[in-house]
Amino acid sequence: MDSNLKFNAHCINSAGQLINPRIPFVFMDIRQITPSYFVSPQIDAAEIAELKEAGIATIICNRPDSEVTQDFQAETIRAAAVAANIVFVNLPITHQTLNAENVRLHANEIDKSAGPVLAYCASGTRSTIIWALGQAERRQADDIIIAAQSAGYDLEYLRATLNALSKK
Repeated sequence: MDSNLKFNAHCINSAGQLINPRIPFVFMDIRQITPSYFVSPQIDAAEIAELKEAGIATIICNRPDSEVTQDFQAETIRAAAVAANIVFVNLPITHQTLNAENVRLHANEIDKSAGPVLAYCASGTRSTIIWALGQAERRQADDIIIAAQSAGYDLEYLRATLNALSKK
């Protein structure tokens, strides 16, 4: 975990996952992609205060509301984030909406964040993919793929796409 984040040591398990001590057997599976970009599966509004305490400055929701119940929809998470003074961005990603414009918007939100960013979707995969595509003009494909792999996401199948985007 990044030293900028202030998770309590007792909240981290041996796999580096943040365990929520208030809710038995429930944990946030936060994975670090870069020193300031993290991804996770769906988060809960009850976890927002802990994310704020950890130093998260921006939350990006990459999960469409159609995939979740009302308790987990973007507006519910947004309300908790705003109450905790965390910037909240709703940028739902599907196969149809994973396009150049949304990749650019996602990268811009990361760039303008005042601190660490947490992006979430169902598993963290979409949030990792959209980050990777947004980094293609800035980083080598190898570096992007290694960063994703270190967090448990295999993006090797995107190598040709990342290389093509880097040559634009």
